[in-house]
Amino acid sequence: MNRQIGFDENTEEYLNKFYCILNKMVREMTQAELNDSISHNFIVQMIPHHRAAIEMSENILKYTTNETLQCIANQIIEEQTKSIENMLDIKCECTEFKNREQRLSSYQQTMDNIMRTMFSRMRCARATNRVNCNFMWEMIPHHRGAVEMANTTLKYSICPQLVPILNAIIKSQVRGIKQMQNLLRNIGC
Repeated sequence: MNRQIGFDENTEEYLNKFYCILNKMVREMTQAELNDSISHNFIVQMIPHHRAAIEMSENILKYTTNETLQCIANQIIEEQTKSIENMLDIKCECTEFKNREQRLSSYQQTMDNIMRTMFSRMRCARATNRVNCNFMWEMIPHHRGAVEMANTTLKYSICPQLVPILNAIIKSQVRGIKQMQNLLRNIGC
């Protein structure tokens, strides 16, 4: 956590909520019940990832008056809510799509590395009295983690119904990263 001293009350409330959401996401992603299906394992780890993004977006909406950031946060809520619904719809069927132990081990080792890096970058994101900047500094590594997780999963044998969901995650989160990078520059973060 890279925090400055002397936060105002709104920033302190915003950051406290952010770290609660982050800690819950880390716990749920690392303690997800994995099995012998890469498709299943992706779904059960990505759902808490998406839920955290939704909660983080709801959190910033309480504090921001920046219309562009409000649009980005609402877009995250809408897209990731739909993605969770899509994953839940295919979860049972995809759980039946099994993988060999060696592939599972290779996959999960890569995913664990991606998650550790993402968790670390989110925990160490700069924190200032500018909550708009804070949100984007936190959410960009969150989105990058999702893109890496989806790209990794596409390299393995997975249930066909998961492929369009992975592609949608990559497309929406790459777009979101670009939007936030542009806004960071535009508001002088």
